Amino acid sequence: MLIRIVEILFPLFAITALGYFVGRRVKPDLSHANKLNMDVFVPALVFAALANKAFDVSAYLPLILATTLMVVGSGLVAWAVARVAGIEPKTLVPPIMFNNCGNLGLPLAVLAFGEAALAPMVVLFMVSNLIHFSFGAWLFDHRVNVFPVWKVPSVMATFLGIAVSLTQFEVWPPLLTAIRMLGEISIPLMLFGLGVRLAGSRIDSIGFGLFGAVLRPVVGMALAWAIMLVIELPPREQALLLVFGALPPAVLNYMFAERYGQEPDKVASMVLIGNVAAVLFLSIALAMVLD
Repeated sequence: MLIRIVEILFPLFAITALGYFVGRRVKPDLSHANKLNMDVFVPALVFAALANKAFDVSAYLPLILATTLMVVGSGLVAWAVARVAGIEPKTLVPPIMFNNCGNLGLPLAVLAFGEAALAPMVVLFMVSNLIHFSFGAWLFDHRVNVFPVWKVPSVMATFLGIAVSLTQFEVWPPLLTAIRMLGEISIPLMLFGLGVRLAGSRIDSIGFGLFGAVLRPVVGMALAWAIMLVIELPPREQALLLVFGALPPAVLNYMFAERYGQEPDKVASMVLIGNVAAVLFLSIALAMVLD
């Protein structure tokens, strides 16, 4: 079991570590590459996963509900913890609500459970993204217009892919192959970009960062277990939900905190320490779900 877990996690953290090393030594500007990834490659990955006759969106409704409950429930728990601990809720709540389901979650699902796990993981990813770009932005600024969330390329690709699946429209196979090939660029680029971004982060609040880094997967896995008691899911989706719960805070939380001036140094500490601690928590989650 230990060897299998190492074999699953090693490629993820090896590519991330390489990105971190290059980020420290070379300090490359990946802003254009990251924009291309979010605007072209990730949408291609999402569309290719959803736009096939085997994808039935109605079959994923329980998973959509479970994911929504997990994200919202994590936020409520974080808000309660923040009030009790005297922490500014806007600093703690987003990193606990929104995990690294893109950079780590998508490749981890494929490595651990095979290509068949990509579509349900994309469902988890898109539910989290929709809430992050709408409610997550509103949380920082109640005056923000959440309508542009529908213009996010990965969101547009989601609805287009679902529409193709529902209508049983057959995309020309060579075109679908080209889209799938573009999507395959996104996963290693996300991991490498994650490492480069972490290389530019600072740890100014070690205690606070460690607190958030532990709270995120503990709350996530506990909620996943509780939700699975009331919502019946297939075994693979149960495993993905538990792994989803164990993921660390998303790097996007730091970008939001920096944009809105919400203690970005503390959030950066949670993100950096959380992604390092993910080696432990993802190992625990995989040990719980692998046969």
